[in-house]
Amino acid sequence: MDSPPPPIISTFGGDLISSIQSLLGTVVIAVFVITFIVQAFQIPSESMENTLLVGDYLLVNKLCYGGGGIGNYLVPYQKIRRGDIIVFLYPVDPKQHFVKRVVGLPGDRLRLVNKKVLINGKPLEEPYVRFLEPTNPNDPNSLFRDDFPRLDTYAMNMEGSWLQQMHTLVEDGELIIPQGNYFVMGDNRDDSQDSRYWGFVPRENVVGRPLIIYWSVRDWDENPSPTLAGRLNHVVYAATHFFQITRWNRTLRLIH
Repeated sequence: MDSPPPPIISTFGGDLISSIQSLLGTVVIAVFVITFIVQAFQIPSESMENTLLVGDYLLVNKLCYGGGGIGNYLVPYQKIRRGDIIVFLYPVDPKQHFVKRVVGLPGDRLRLVNKKVLINGKPLEEPYVRFLEPTNPNDPNSLFRDDFPRLDTYAMNMEGSWLQQMHTLVEDGELIIPQGNYFVMGDNRDDSQDSRYWGFVPRENVVGRPLIIYWSVRDWDENPSPTLAGRLNHVVYAATHFFQITRWNRTLRLIH
């Protein structure tokens, strides 16, 4: 006597449960990766030109520098090195993420003379740096930016507490970088709000190091409407004009 066919409902229910389990597993893995391993960031300003441009979308390695504790002995984490590009929490407002290049390490004695960075008295080779304008000896902002540190003048948009702190850290015209802190600057030196204006980046504020530009887009709508409809239009336009607005020569470019 032929046995009855398996119940269709039971098979369908098993497939559904398996699909849901697979989907949940994928979501858990994605959340783990985004939380602990990599994170996406967008470049919002010109401060790192021409290394990073407005419209570059980055994947940042959050594990490369470690986070202290026993994990540092289990995984071969890197030390933060001079010349590294890092993403960090802005010390003045930790809700914001900034991206700059590490110029000074803990214990370094740093100064700028006519835009040239000197570390422990030796000039730093920086082939990635971009300059836009000459130093203006009649402009306090220009003098502060290009001949740093200056205790006899200050710049606009400078944090007042930073000027007070510099008085305790400047010796023989050189800024001494405390342990556990880093001095960072933008590659676009004449248009970068960086450590010259607000101070050091504490080690605990460092999020990670950018790995790759996974997408780069031309300036097609710098100020989208903040409304829900405006944001939706922004996304729809990007999706329908993907090939026209993408900078293909920068997409999937490794970051050095």
